Order: sequence, then structure tokens, then C-alpha cells
Amino acid sequence: MAVPEDRQPLIATLKRAAYHLKDSGIPFCLAGSFAVYARGGESVDHDIDFLIKAEDAERVLTALSEVGFRGEVPPEGWLVKAFDEDNLIDFIFCPVQRPVTDATLADTDVIAVNACHMPVLSATELMIHKVLTWSAHYCDYARGLPVARSLREQIDWPRVYRETAHSPYAHAFLFLIDRLGVMSLDETSALAASL
Repeated sequence: MAVPEDRQPLIATLKRAAYHLKDSGIPFCLAGSFAVYARGGESVDHDIDFLIKAEDAERVLTALSEVGFRGEVPPEGWLVKAFDEDNLIDFIFCPVQRPVTDATLADTDVIAVNACHMPVLSATELMIHKVLTWSAHYCDYARGLPVARSLREQIDWPRVYRETAHSPYAHAFLFLIDRLGVMSLDETSALAASL
């Protein structure tokens, strides 16, 4: 169900930014919690995440500054930021130490987000990104459970298993959601091994 824009000003900012990115011909896709929302989940956060390629970061900031956004290049080195008044957009070009490529941007579906059509990152890649954020310094499975539950039918679990196999935090999460009945770890690992 669409969120009324007067109750969720981030939606208006999201749509405005997507419109100007499309108008400028800059490849992008919606990611993060708003992508979960676009795919039918309930997760909406305090900011907007778009994925872009690293070589497009300067073009993004230039295009959006021309229409009134304020850009920022933070020290982290894997994203740039834009502000529409107080509304924040992160333009990420290297999420979870994996550079955004043409293949990443192709792993999308065009979905209407409050009547604005835009490419939205696949549920599988959203889950991979969520799982790979966890480490010894940050491991909040409560933020991953709603994503796994609400998008479970859209997620290629064997791919998640394969692409996160190096992470003990990912493995623990997959074990947890297996025990909660979200997916079958035995079936998932067997399918992953057969591919």
C-alpha cells in the first residue's frame, strides 16, 4: 500500500531523486529499507539508499545539485550523500565491500514506488547485503528478521548461502531463520552445493 507523502516526506524525496537520475541518464537502483518496502515488506528507515557505480558518483552529485539538493562526500570512501532539505539519501557504490557493477544494477526489477517506476534491487541481493553487514562490532539479527520473513518467497536462498558462506554471522543467521521456519537450511545448502 502506498504511503501518503504528507506522512512520509522521504517518499517525496525518493521519487524526486529517482526522477532526476532517470532524466540525467545515470544508472541506479533503489536499495536498503525502501527497496524492502517497494517489494512488499514493512521496513522503512530514516534515510534512502540508492546504488550507483563509483564512476557515476560525481555525476549524481552534479545532477542533483542543479535541482536544489545539497551534496556531500564523506570520508568513508564507499558512498556520497545528498540532502533534500533535511532528508538524507545515501548513494552507495561499494556496499559490504562489493563494488556496484553493471551486473548489480541488472539484478533488479522495475517496481512502482508510490506510483514512480524505478529499478529496485532484487530481494536476494538485499538479503545478502543485510547479512554481510554483521560483524564482531555490529550484529543485530532483529533488523534482518523482518526482511527475511517478509521477502522469503522472493529470495534465492541457495545464492544467499553461497555468497555469504565466508561469514560466521551469516551462517548463524541462516541457522536461526531455519529454526524459525523461514527457510530450510538443509534444502538450501544441498541446492547451493549442486549448483
